[in-house]
Amino acid sequence: MTFISQLSAAWQSNNSLLCVGLDPDIKRFPDQLASQPDGIFAFCKAIVDATADLACAFKPQIAYFAALRAEDQLEAICRYIKTHHPAIPVILDAKRGDIGATAEQYAREAFERYAADAVTVNPYMGYDSIAPYLEWKEKGAIILCRTSNAGGSDLQFLDVGGKPLYQHVARLVAEKWNTNGQCSLVVGATFPNELAQVRQIVGNMPLLVPGVGAQGGDVESTVRSGKTAEGTGMMINSSRAILYATAQQGESYAQAARRVALQTREEINRFRG
Repeated sequence: MTFISQLSAAWQSNNSLLCVGLDPDIKRFPDQLASQPDGIFAFCKAIVDATADLACAFKPQIAYFAALRAEDQLEAICRYIKTHHPAIPVILDAKRGDIGATAEQYAREAFERYAADAVTVNPYMGYDSIAPYLEWKEKGAIILCRTSNAGGSDLQFLDVGGKPLYQHVARLVAEKWNTNGQCSLVVGATFPNELAQVRQIVGNMPLLVPGVGAQGGDVESTVRSGKTAEGTGMMINSSRAILYATAQQGESYAQAARRVALQTREEINRFRG
């Protein structure tokens, strides 16, 4: 099954546009996990099991694993999702941006080593930096377009033929680069006006939308700006707000994560139409 087919099925089966980000920070772990050799895997496994029926995708952030020399635990959690929750696509958030043989190796890393269904990539070096990922016909390439950080405007608003650069990227992907029909774009929830502009340019192409939850993006503005006519078309990511939800009396960290994930999904769904 292709990435887009799997994502579309998850939108429907889980009635969800929520993407749960996996950004494990051991400084914020429960005490019983922080010192365990496989604590990162155990933490992520509990979050995955608690939220799998509420999510349309999981998005592990590779830097959180690599900085702790825990790539083996990243491999393990990716395998776990594929085995126990195979209907939910895995997006490797790596933001790779190289060319040629190096990019080919990054693609192998994402799709062979981690068995991801899609990977985030940086288009700054042009089509050459995207092409190696398109060789994997059923896998997704999720391309940075209008990112959620304030500094993104330093480059993404540069004038390109009378249009800002982020719109130029959106058109390139939609009209030229999406040869397999498996491309997507990253557009931040913190910029709903730009999100609406991108949606107008790319039609029904899926958008990965970071910035709600801890980053403060407004859910209603995000959904109204980015949804398709069918009320889908987005993977609205929340990471820290779910992973490190404050537990109420008697709750485990996984139960707290589930509660916040459910609240987030339901808030998103109120504005889908």
